[in-house]
Amino acid sequence: MIRHAIFGAALLSAVAAMATASAPGTASDTDAVIGGTGLPRTLSAYGFFEDARAQQPVARVTPYRLNTPLYSDGADKLRFLYLPDGTPMGADGEGLLDIPVGAALIKTFAFGEGAERRLIETRVLLHRADGWLALPYLWNEDQTDARLAIAGARVDVTTPQGEAISYRVPNKNQCKDCHGLDGAVVPIGPKARNLSHEWLGEMVAAGRLDMVPQDADTLPLWEARGGVDLASAARAYLDVNCAHCHRPGATASNSGLDLRWEQGDPYKLGIGKRPVAAGRGAGGHLFDIVPGSPDSSILTYRMASPEPGVAMPELGKATVDEEGLTIVRRWIEEMAP
Repeated sequence: MIRHAIFGAALLSAVAAMATASAPGTASDTDAVIGGTGLPRTLSAYGFFEDARAQQPVARVTPYRLNTPLYSDGADKLRFLYLPDGTPMGADGEGLLDIPVGAALIKTFAFGEGAERRLIETRVLLHRADGWLALPYLWNEDQTDARLAIAGARVDVTTPQGEAISYRVPNKNQCKDCHGLDGAVVPIGPKARNLSHEWLGEMVAAGRLDMVPQDADTLPLWEARGGVDLASAARAYLDVNCAHCHRPGATASNSGLDLRWEQGDPYKLGIGKRPVAAGRGAGGHLFDIVPGSPDSSILTYRMASPEPGVAMPELGKATVDEEGLTIVRRWIEEMAP
């Protein structure tokens, strides 16, 4: 199976470019912007990209991908990592990599392909001395730069499934709804279990990571889900799409659901569990998950609804992820009653 070849090639190219970069001061300027106290008004102020429209990063910005990605109305996502020079990340089991102060995570959302691709927003997570800061940037019509969108925005787009939607760029405070944990903003994507051995090994070779975590590459590749264990595919989907809120210390912890990959208690996963305060979101159903019956389960009922106040996840999408819903439904169907 071909695993992340394009990202490995991009990383090796970036490492080579570091030795021949001819723009002195660029890295230090980026470090100053990330480590400062202000809110950069434009994405270009960071100096992350050589060619912003093509999403071609500079040497010290490394592209990466996740085995199982978060669904966002079918948007294509281009993910990048910036590390300050001489400060590698640390491995920490299967969870989040220990990303140092001065680093940044960059994620661009786009719709369309080739010349028709349209960049919609870029979300930046800055690791400053006082913690992580999440900032949304909205791309201009000319696709030359993105401007800070403190109040968020709405953009009319057509999804890959042909649905015309009003895509929501979150405001600065809404970033905390998904990235909040125990009162702080934290990254949720780059966990070792959701990153490939190949990419992690290349980062070690480049001096950007201390070691390859033992439990890396655990979540299955989403595009290969048809050939992997059904429970693994469903649990990976819930871990990536739901567990950042449905876990202890997060914004939906009062639901009593813990949908993290590492959770092994069936009741905490919702099996045979009554909702705490689902209201009309329960759809008249009595349990979060009813083994053998997805049609009687609140979990799949809410996943299948686009209605505000019922739909889950509440933020980040306006459409139903039919492929994800199918996997979770099949997983529940195969549970012994």
